[in-house]
Amino acid sequence: MEEAWSFFSSPKNLVRITPPEMEFDMIYRSGNGGKTYAGQIIRYKLKIFAGIKSTWTTEITHVQEPFYFIDEQRFGPYALWHHQHFFKAVNGGVEMTDEVNYAVPFGLIGRLANWIFVARELNRIFNYRFTILEKYFPAKK
Repeated sequence: MEEAWSFFSSPKNLVRITPPEMEFDMIYRSGNGGKTYAGQIIRYKLKIFAGIKSTWTTEITHVQEPFYFIDEQRFGPYALWHHQHFFKAVNGGVEMTDEVNYAVPFGLIGRLANWIFVARELNRIFNYRFTILEKYFPAKK
């Protein structure tokens, strides 16, 4: 649990688990650069669609070390972004679960965009993270 929490509670590791073609670049994080804490603000730039760059600002709203933390978008491409990260000790390791609740802007056009590509892209990003994390934290047998 300690190793998993240490990795995930460090905002600098976001770049390590984000697909490289998104050109993720953290441009600001509040605090002393250490662990995630409630109230922490993180700002980054990344490609979101067809080469379009976006600045995204999130706030860590809740932290219960080493069990969960929550980030919420304050400014960015979504109308709503609420991302929960849960950690649970299991036999031979740690189970990490992401729960993302989001909404796209622009009403009907946004819902259509979500149906056509946004939801698919989010699944691709989280599948990439899963693959990368298996390399960083191989299953113990």
